[in-house]
Amino acid sequence: MINRLQLLRNVGQFDSVSSAANIPLSRLTLIYAENGRGKTTLAAVLRSLSTGDALPIAERRRLAAQHAPHIILDCSGGPPPTIFNNNAWNRTLADLVVFDDVFIDQNVHSGLAVQAHHRQHLHQLILGVQAVALSTQVQQLVLRIEEHNRELRSRESAIPAADRGPFSVDAFCALPSRADVEVAIEETARALAAARDQDAIRTTQNFDTLNLSEFDITAVERVLHHDLPAVDAATLVRVQEHLAGLGADGEAWVADGMRRMPQGQSSNTASNCPFCAQDLGRSPILQHYRAYFSEGYASLRREVADVIRTVEQAHGGDVPAGFERAVRVAIERRQFWSRFCDVGEVTIDTATIIRDWRAAREAIVGQLAAKQAAPLERMEVSDQTRALVVAYETHRQTIATINQRLQHANLAIEVAREHVATANSTVLAQDLVRLKATKARHEPATAARCDEYLQETTAKEATERQRDQAKAALEHHRTQVFPGYQTAINLYLARFNAGFRLDSVAYANTRGGPTCTYNVIINNTPVPVGGAEPALGAPSFRNTLSAGDRNTLALAFFFASLDQDTRLTNKVVVIDDPISSLDEHRALTTVQEIRRLAVRAAQIIVLSHNKPFMCRLWEGADATVRSAIEVARDGAGSTLRVWDVAHDAITEHDRRDAKLRAFLNAGAGDMREVARSIRPHLEAFLRIVCPGKFPPGTLLGPFRNLCRQNLGTPNQLLDQNAIRELDEIVEYANRFHHDTNPAWETETVNDHELRGFVDRALRFAGP
Repeated sequence: MINRLQLLRNVGQFDSVSSAANIPLSRLTLIYAENGRGKTTLAAVLRSLSTGDALPIAERRRLAAQHAPHIILDCSGGPPPTIFNNNAWNRTLADLVVFDDVFIDQNVHSGLAVQAHHRQHLHQLILGVQAVALSTQVQQLVLRIEEHNRELRSRESAIPAADRGPFSVDAFCALPSRADVEVAIEETARALAAARDQDAIRTTQNFDTLNLSEFDITAVERVLHHDLPAVDAATLVRVQEHLAGLGADGEAWVADGMRRMPQGQSSNTASNCPFCAQDLGRSPILQHYRAYFSEGYASLRREVADVIRTVEQAHGGDVPAGFERAVRVAIERRQFWSRFCDVGEVTIDTATIIRDWRAAREAIVGQLAAKQAAPLERMEVSDQTRALVVAYETHRQTIATINQRLQHANLAIEVAREHVATANSTVLAQDLVRLKATKARHEPATAARCDEYLQETTAKEATERQRDQAKAALEHHRTQVFPGYQTAINLYLARFNAGFRLDSVAYANTRGGPTCTYNVIINNTPVPVGGAEPALGAPSFRNTLSAGDRNTLALAFFFASLDQDTRLTNKVVVIDDPISSLDEHRALTTVQEIRRLAVRAAQIIVLSHNKPFMCRLWEGADATVRSAIEVARDGAGSTLRVWDVAHDAITEHDRRDAKLRAFLNAGAGDMREVARSIRPHLEAFLRIVCPGKFPPGTLLGPFRNLCRQNLGTPNQLLDQNAIRELDEIVEYANRFHHDTNPAWETETVNDHELRGFVDRALRFAGP
């Protein structure tokens, strides 16, 4: 509630006005002002107070003022007082609603046009505070969803399209992680490659065993150790001494010579030397030669030759080159099969192997050649030869291990051949793309971006749920409110005696926000007030309603919205010039509706330049809850002072007198209004006749009691008959006033009875 207008400075016509600081505002406050004195400024101040918007005050800053507007109001909810300073309020009065030109321009029409924003604001007006909050929440959530969408687009662009492949961002971010993704990619890639190269897989051979022949070092040792035990030691010493004197290869030369001895000659038969043809019969060494170079000797030499040949066959000639070729084939097959199955690396240093192989072979053959040159000499495998053989054996073990891996690979190759027979390359290609996208999705940098995108998606979904819940609540509220609002509007239009009504009051959701549409029904013909522009020359809002009709519609909208307001008992209602362009009978209805409203709202403040209208409000109001202020000229500006409504109301007496006489003489006028005019007509008459005893502001009941008290005294005011006549007329008139009859609006008015009491009232107040 607004208690006092303590200060109005530098705003509109008010220079620095504090004169109203001691004028209390009541539950019904009337503010009268001639046009141009500052009434609209006061309405703008109160509208600004309700919303906190400084613009209505800022745009009315007093011309030539040195300082900004400064306003102080005493309002409920304080201290501190409500102050507008530095272009802002220290607090607002949310439970304050204002009917003025701004209300009409925002919610109903601008001049002759009903535009989109009018219908949107009317939609909010119909819904009331609770639903407006829901509607605002829906709009805010819609805007928030748009922000989510912008943020999602930004976060989507941060995820590389190359990583996503054919997947949408949502599908890409939803890919679950796999601990074995690398293995799965490799296996799937192999399976796909196999499916695409089936012929090669069927025709390419498995791995062959790589072969490195073993050196039979035992056989070599055995032949090196072999000698001729049948040759006695003396013979052996004698021959070896003689052979030693022959120089290199002497033994071989002698052995060859012994083979050239004549065949068939016995060991006791003398013979000639094959070289010098001398008789050898007397040669002392020949017998030793015969024992030394016997058949055992030849056999031993053959055995040595056989071992050498065996070594050469296994380790010489093209054997090493064949091994190298086998290794190259294995490497080539490994390169092929590694595309389709798990094949280990085939890393073989063939150069080192061949080198060590050749060294071992040459060492063994060398020792065997030495044995062959001296068959009867017992020999040992040298440490160097053994070391070379050991080095070679290391290579053989390596090759054996590789052979084992290749045999395992052959098993995997057979499995690959089985799989390729039933493989679907299209499905495998899709699987491979998905696996690669999965790997990319969970790379640290991309995973962070995807997490941000998913967080924003989750936030958007939560906002969408909130929006849907708010929309459902708003929809439920709409279905309940709109039908009742249409009924309420038409009720007020009927009370205002409007020649039209509304139909199809409905709501709609548009891109611009929720809106309201309706039809104006004139002569049972609907005139749509909606989004589409009417055709030229067609009936429309602008050409079917007069200025008074449009103002009446706005007033009906306002009153109907108050009926829907569950907090009306807490509201301060400000009404600025409600009867602009209204006919006389609608002005009276407006007075009646404001009177009804005054008993339901916390406070009613009415501003008008129409003095008769204000006087009517004053006369019918409870004297204990009413106050009046006048905006009066003060030099070049305006000031506020107490308005003596009762003094100005006296001028209404002539109007009521004419109304009563018109009804009495011709039955003209509204009978209920005529009946309501009887009591104020008597009051005005008695104030003139007895100004000292019945001054403005006093009630008729106490005055009649005063008349009875002074009956028969020097201070007698009325005689007994006059008092009785006044009581009877007032008793009848009280039936049509809310302060004396709760059912005054429905009281039956009888034409004959009314004519009689009108005649009696005129006679009582006549000459």
